[in-house]
Amino acid sequence: MPTSTAPATLAMTTIDCTDPAAEARFWAAALGGEVAHAQDEYAMVTLGEQRIGFGKVEGWTPPPWPNESGTKQFHFDLAVEDLSRAEADLTELGATKPADQPSTDWIVLLDPAGHPFCLTLAANWG
Repeated sequence: MPTSTAPATLAMTTIDCTDPAAEARFWAAALGGEVAHAQDEYAMVTLGEQRIGFGKVEGWTPPPWPNESGTKQFHFDLAVEDLSRAEADLTELGATKPADQPSTDWIVLLDPAGHPFCLTLAANWG
């Protein structure tokens, strides 16, 4: 029988990488958050009540793009007002744009550690 309250709440999403502080700086700037903590082994960004953590994993390698096998595991979809402006701003912060792009409605970028993420117009989200 369903209950009116869930047994848990999502406190944070943590992402594996080789340089947690660099990832935190990139994502704080990209999403307008704050680097709440940064050290060699771990960093955290706060976005109001939301938190994104970055944990150092020795030998971590970024997922390939394109990724037909699905080994990227997850990615962020970011809603933006202007695709080309957001692409320019994010590449200035350190993202890169792979040659292989899925469509003209979405732009795939890679964060400094190589995690793919997508940009699409905010209007597409309703």
